[in-house]
Amino acid sequence: MDLRAGRFDGQMSDDAAKFSSSIEFDKRIFDADIKVNRAHTTMLTEEGIIPKEAGEKILAALDKLEDEGIDALNLDPSFEDIHMALEDYITNLIGPEAGFMHTAKSRNDQVCTDIRLTLKDEIENTISNIKDFITTIVNMAKENLDTLFIAYTHLQHAQPNTFAHHLMAYANELRRDCERFMDTYKRVDMSPLGSAALATTGFPINRKRTAQLLGFSEVMDNSIDGVSSRDFIAESVFDYAMLSTTLGKIADEIVIWSSYEFRMVECSNAYSSTSSIMPQKKNPDIAELARGKSTIAYGELMTIMSILKGIPHSYNRDLQEITPHLWSAVDNTNDILQIVHGMLATLTINKQRTAELAGANFATATELADVMVREKNMPFRTAHNIVGRVVSDAIEQNLKATDLDDEFINKAAIEVTGKPVNLGDELVKQALDPALNVKARTVQGGPAPSAVKDAIKNMENFLS
Repeated sequence: MDLRAGRFDGQMSDDAAKFSSSIEFDKRIFDADIKVNRAHTTMLTEEGIIPKEAGEKILAALDKLEDEGIDALNLDPSFEDIHMALEDYITNLIGPEAGFMHTAKSRNDQVCTDIRLTLKDEIENTISNIKDFITTIVNMAKENLDTLFIAYTHLQHAQPNTFAHHLMAYANELRRDCERFMDTYKRVDMSPLGSAALATTGFPINRKRTAQLLGFSEVMDNSIDGVSSRDFIAESVFDYAMLSTTLGKIADEIVIWSSYEFRMVECSNAYSSTSSIMPQKKNPDIAELARGKSTIAYGELMTIMSILKGIPHSYNRDLQEITPHLWSAVDNTNDILQIVHGMLATLTINKQRTAELAGANFATATELADVMVREKNMPFRTAHNIVGRVVSDAIEQNLKATDLDDEFINKAAIEVTGKPVNLGDELVKQALDPALNVKARTVQGGPAPSAVKDAIKNMENFLS
């Protein structure tokens, strides 16, 4: 039976029916569609809008469908969407009384409600998974408070650091990703049900009741906005794109750090592969794929924004094309999140190598300048110039930071300012020691173990 046969004499052509059908990706909202129909029918029955007996039959049929699952539906493309397939199932089961289910409801407000319900679950799941990843990072940081590491700017040696401090940078980025989802959730958690096609209905429905039954925190105030708004999808996909960016950066650093030139970490064999021709190779393929896949959500976001820009109020069929891009962004990013979590958790840190790099290439030079400021009351810019000359002279003479002493510093100072600094060998040695460099940076947000412990406490408060 054609559920909407009244308007047209003939049927849509097969190719047009297939072109317009959303059945395939509507499978995602099957459970939500049952919930929406159940809530709406319950409300209609409670308000006396439809006969109680008909309402009870519809609810029993919905329960039966829920038990049987989506395979019980006829998913032929001749049904434009899951809503029509579901109504066909109920009709075949209880007869024409199934038509009461659609009283005061349109597919327009129904699909919006389905998407919001499903997306709420997805966001809750993603938030939980992000928090699990942060928990893993925090535990790794606790074990690496004193593990020396080198920090980079411009991918050049910058200053000594600890692995714990670097890990907590990831944790804070992920925390903001999580908070974005938490904030977006408030705008997803709004019920459009009852907006009908676009102008609500003449039936005395109770929108607050259906919102309550479905677990929404509030009812949308405008019916046109209710059926046509998809900004909550764009915002959600932006959040997934931003999370992808964070994960892509982590994956990128794993690729770099695991190279022979860096040798700072080694990927687990579970996340590596070898070459088809070079037997010695251990390639960070999974990290590279995560880095590459992290761009997918960007494309989905741009597609969604482009669709939204070109249509007037209220509902237009173009909106149907948005949801596949939403689920693509959700699924892809969740996959990356799981992979990067597992990959980071199983890294082996080459602590000897990271300690070597932390003291190499004059990474401690900034502290030497700071010591001049603190001990000799020297303007920082003057100290910066002196230390710059120290480094330049040392490189020219093929010396390392550990080779420098007070006499060498004084020679450079005399060249720059005309007089020595006279720090003494002990102060010079301490200033150029990477471990002492790190321990001196106790400022909030710094790499000193004490500061990182405070940051860990803050993160644990967030997680709890």
